[in-house]
Amino acid sequence: MGDMDKNLRNSSRRQLLKGALIGGAAIGVPTISTAQSLVGGNAGDASIPVAAYVFFTPGEASFIEAMVDHMVPADEFTPKGTDLGVNVFIDRALAGSWGKGDRMYMQGPWREGTPSQGYQSPLLPSQMYRAGIAGTNQASEKRYGKSFDLLDASQKEGMLKSLEAGKVQFDSGLSSKAFFDVLYKSVVEGMFSDPIYGGNANKAAWKMLGFPGVVQTNARNIIEYKNKRYSPKVLSIADMS
Repeated sequence: MGDMDKNLRNSSRRQLLKGALIGGAAIGVPTISTAQSLVGGNAGDASIPVAAYVFFTPGEASFIEAMVDHMVPADEFTPKGTDLGVNVFIDRALAGSWGKGDRMYMQGPWREGTPSQGYQSPLLPSQMYRAGIAGTNQASEKRYGKSFDLLDASQKEGMLKSLEAGKVQFDSGLSSKAFFDVLYKSVVEGMFSDPIYGGNANKAAWKMLGFPGVVQTNARNIIEYKNKRYSPKVLSIADMS
């Protein structure tokens, strides 16, 4: 493992956490974890990522796995993205009601909106993902001679930054920046959502932050634990069932 690859992974983790904690909600896409349907599975087993995909094709799955492992690399705090189940979270969301556009206004007009106006696209989230993955792989083939999942860490970083800046032109006409914004927020939500939705396996991301989970009695601890470390038992929805 080279120093460059390690630095890139550490940088990706810092940027992901920064966005999740102070800016992730600003993208404006309806929250996946509150809009999606749980597709299959047992709530009691929800903290364990499942291997089968219900939305992604094998090629799309390769892209998603490579992307989430690059954006959420394993370190001393949490496992990598696929071990956290971020890929499973996104797959379930796209196969469920969020991917189908439930609770989203889809009647137009379709003009480029401001950041505060949120999601502005005639494409359903599932359609945007399909078009965005295909367009990114096509751009990757053109730039590097191989699909995104086969790129090294520096190449993946370069491709993702190009998407974020809107510098990649998709043949479908989809904005690469719009695709990246949805992609980024999906990863953040998959990392920090309740494990019942497929991500945040074993509540690892919550434990990293010291977040207690679904317990609703934390107000009484404000005085007792002021300026002290608070290390409660982390509980998920499944734990309360």
